[in-house]
Amino acid sequence: MLTKQWIDEMSSSGQWTDEHLFDRFRAKAVANGSAPLVIDRHGQLSWADAAKQVDDLSRGFLELGVRPADVVQIQLPNRREFVLSVLALERIGAVVNPVAPIFRSNEVSVMSELAQPVAVVTVDSFRNFDLAAMHLDLRESACPWVQRVIVVPGESGNPVPADCMGWDDLLATGQNSSLSDQALDLLRPGPNDVCEVIFTSGTTGQPKGVMHTQNTMNAATDRWLEQIAPDCTVFHMASTLAHQTGYLYGIRTAITAGGRVVYQEVWDPAEFAELIETHKVEASMGATPFLADLMAVDGLADRDLSSFKAFVCAGATIPLPVLEQARDTLPCTVMPGWGMTEMGLATSGRRSDPFDKLATDGIAMKNNEVRVVDDDGTPVANGEEGDLQYCGSLAFAGYAQGRELTESCWRDGWFDTGDRAIMDDEGYISISGRTKDIVIRGGENIPVKEVEDVLIRHPAIINCAIVGKPHDRLGEVSCAVVLTDGSQPSLEELTAYLDEQKVTRQFWPEALRVVDEFPLTPSGKIQKYKLRDLVTND
Repeated sequence: MLTKQWIDEMSSSGQWTDEHLFDRFRAKAVANGSAPLVIDRHGQLSWADAAKQVDDLSRGFLELGVRPADVVQIQLPNRREFVLSVLALERIGAVVNPVAPIFRSNEVSVMSELAQPVAVVTVDSFRNFDLAAMHLDLRESACPWVQRVIVVPGESGNPVPADCMGWDDLLATGQNSSLSDQALDLLRPGPNDVCEVIFTSGTTGQPKGVMHTQNTMNAATDRWLEQIAPDCTVFHMASTLAHQTGYLYGIRTAITAGGRVVYQEVWDPAEFAELIETHKVEASMGATPFLADLMAVDGLADRDLSSFKAFVCAGATIPLPVLEQARDTLPCTVMPGWGMTEMGLATSGRRSDPFDKLATDGIAMKNNEVRVVDDDGTPVANGEEGDLQYCGSLAFAGYAQGRELTESCWRDGWFDTGDRAIMDDEGYISISGRTKDIVIRGGENIPVKEVEDVLIRHPAIINCAIVGKPHDRLGEVSCAVVLTDGSQPSLEELTAYLDEQKVTRQFWPEALRVVDEFPLTPSGKIQKYKLRDLVTND
């Protein structure tokens, strides 16, 4: 939580460097010139070309009326325009609101209402869904504060809609601008100004707008490089750049390291293996299922993966048999990690760790702390389970919803993560459960209350609860437990209804259980832990 006392403490200790991402980028662009910065499915983009386009985009956004502290929403797949937009917007003091391309109007409208973006940068279509049309509809029906929709060419090849601005037109607007470099430099934001607001599912399933600054994000990037990949310059990212994993370690890491990053728009393990071999990828990070997928690739043993040094798997604990297979199959060190949108990766393994430590969820990043406490906030003995708390330089500035929500998540200077954990004698934690009411499907948070609120409007459903059901590959999937009017709706019927209500497909339940009654507490709350036991034993 950002206070003057905290700023002074972090700055005086050197944990915050007061640098700006654009300053890091500008210095590295001069040094790297024609070397590639981004490799995506459209080819390579050099540092020098990126620097030119960032200059044009900075001016272009200003000419459109974007000003310091204005929010601009970016809903793009993993491609160069995402990186360029971030650099240009942060340079002029605007606030970036990353939104994953899987989200649909039901989720985007809620985020937009909270963030109030003045402009949206999106793609014409992605995975056969017309994102540009969705944003135009939202602007007319629910989000009148959006003044501009900027469209990057995507899969469809269709012309830019009449009410939108094309990406090339935005670049041309900047090229024709008379704004000087000195004028742009005057807009340089402070290192503790908010430059990102990104949404995450909270304990109630409602989205919370997590705000970060240059200092908090640079600290996260620097600690990651220090602990995970101090000798790496070629990175890979398949997790969406609109999640904090992709945003921090798929954009900012490569810029800070002065290297290059290889993107996948859609996860494909066979393509990943090919990218490692072709581009000599050294480090990557993704959801835990990515690891098993990679090792299942046909002909993997015939690939030259010798460049691959570090693979961080987060979102769910790595099953021990998978970790053992990785040790015997891959040249890289597979490291666990635990983190949140609020602070990025807060714990991880280290490449020097003995194997038994890689089977945990890691140790705190340098100059950061985690601890395990009881209900009263008193640290428990090592080996005992309790609530996991965090404190350190990576912590977010606050929630967009305001001080009350922000302060409710802190106790005595420690952030309540909502996770349960056990710490060993050497400080390594093992996540043992969650107090948060969410399901994590393959590293992706499923906001269960949001889905429940939609399902309960189905005419056949009297009440419903979404709980996690164990899954061998994904860790868990969501299961809808429903109390009905006596009918027996099918899972297909319910997911069709969610589709009609424009709920993101990845949030749909993948299992269904109809019950005659719910187990309730004396106060009438559903006892979800009993439902989890019920569906686990199905």
